[in-house]
Amino acid sequence: MKMTGGEAMVKSLTNNGVDTLFAIPGIQMDGFFNAAYDDRNTLRVIHTRHEQGCAYMAFGYAEVTGKVGAFAVVPGPGLLNTTAALSTAYACNSPVLCLSGQIPSDGIGRGFGLLHEIPDQLSLIKGLTKWAGRVEHASQAPQLMEEAFRQLRTGRLRPVELEVPMDVLAAHADVELRAQIAHYEEPGPDPESVEAAAKLLGQAKRPIIFVGGGIRDAEKPLLELAEMLEAPVVMTRSALGAVSDHHHLALKTVGGHRLWAQSDVVLAVGTRLHPTYPGWGVDDAMKVIRVDIDPVEMNRAGRPDVGIVAHADAALAALVDKVPAHNRARTSMRDELDTLRATLNAEYHAELGPQMAYIDAIRKALPDDGIVVEELTQVAYVARFAMPMYTPRSYISSGYQGTLGFGFGTALGAKVGAPDRPVVSICGDGGFMYQVQELSTAVQQQLQVVTLVFNDGAYGNVQRMQIEDYGGKVVATDLHNPDFVAMAESFGAQGLRATTPAEVTAAIEKGLRTPGPTLIDVPLGKTPAPWKFLALPKAR
Repeated sequence: MKMTGGEAMVKSLTNNGVDTLFAIPGIQMDGFFNAAYDDRNTLRVIHTRHEQGCAYMAFGYAEVTGKVGAFAVVPGPGLLNTTAALSTAYACNSPVLCLSGQIPSDGIGRGFGLLHEIPDQLSLIKGLTKWAGRVEHASQAPQLMEEAFRQLRTGRLRPVELEVPMDVLAAHADVELRAQIAHYEEPGPDPESVEAAAKLLGQAKRPIIFVGGGIRDAEKPLLELAEMLEAPVVMTRSALGAVSDHHHLALKTVGGHRLWAQSDVVLAVGTRLHPTYPGWGVDDAMKVIRVDIDPVEMNRAGRPDVGIVAHADAALAALVDKVPAHNRARTSMRDELDTLRATLNAEYHAELGPQMAYIDAIRKALPDDGIVVEELTQVAYVARFAMPMYTPRSYISSGYQGTLGFGFGTALGAKVGAPDRPVVSICGDGGFMYQVQELSTAVQQQLQVVTLVFNDGAYGNVQRMQIEDYGGKVVATDLHNPDFVAMAESFGAQGLRATTPAEVTAAIEKGLRTPGPTLIDVPLGKTPAPWKFLALPKAR
């Protein structure tokens, strides 16, 4: 078919199953957005007020759906504005597709100083993605888009980028479109490694399972294996909800730390096991089994006794099949784990009372399938190890990247991806202001996200360290904030203020009944440090 490069890109995008695109148009992308307009009944384009918002919304969309989250921006400063979100998606193993414009082909690498030109854009973005490529002729668009989606759907999932010069988007060419590849063949788990792991697990006296973000879409065989072994499942923040906190085998990292010293076999699935492996201590009495799709990850934190390179669902299904032949009888851990959870909950409330009161208030207002997007703020730090979660893909964090300001835009993307599920964004006043302009997007798109802004008038975590660790040398951490309620109302959002945990519960419930976005200003005093429960010491 004869078509422009822009048309070839849009058709290739929709042929690969993308129906939602987060974007900001600009001159280098005119050929693409003209084609997007022509395909507007197939491709929904949601535009934001900043490129960072595009990329974070694509990240949130990918996190809750498991589908590719796609965004499109102009080159140079437009693309550079998305890099914090790309690095977050990289850290969280999230399938995010970045489509970027480029200056005219004959100017690339020649330093003319063309609009939005930066030196070697493609090399720069390769350092933040799993794979990046350039479409140099309209006829190449289907082939390169197919490769981009292969990278997005196989192996370790991470973001990819595809850039297209503006002249290529405008030029006509004969293009052969390609249908979506429905299934990618990948190697299954090695049978000998599975058998060795099954023997260790079956003969273990106190097995324990640790899971990270790589457990997604493998929750069913995970629970089946855990119940077979009567093994506690310790979920990192990227895996919260993989096993419902209603289940007696569900634990978070602090609970896992309390059991680490007595565990004889550890099965780690889809997790870097860092700092757990080197930080908590390993000795000859502990056997470690690792399941990871990335062979490079297998020995990074330490060499396991058995390594299985495979997707979590395939590996766990194989273990479910093989463990019964070796499995010993075990008594239920329900009483022990119920006591442990009760002990930890009491400790959290005793030592982190202010944060826990708000976590309880949020959880009370939020249905079991509600989505929580955290931030780098005091209440959210505690939520990582103390907030009950009940469904997969219900807790979104920035992983090890720790990207201050990621939360609000990510929550909006999560709502686009899961319109029928309640979404609550937990922000601090510092982080929220990074993307405050996206209140406009939330109102324009009528995205019913309830955003809590815990307002302590400071970059609170840094300021506490300045006071407690550096003798009160407070510098560059006090904040001047707007009236958040009035500001929200000026955008057309619902603005509320809650000064107690009970008022927070009521405000969230009101926000979940009200169409469009709600912002809740929550004045917050000084809070105790949570690091005792986050930076855990050696246990063996």
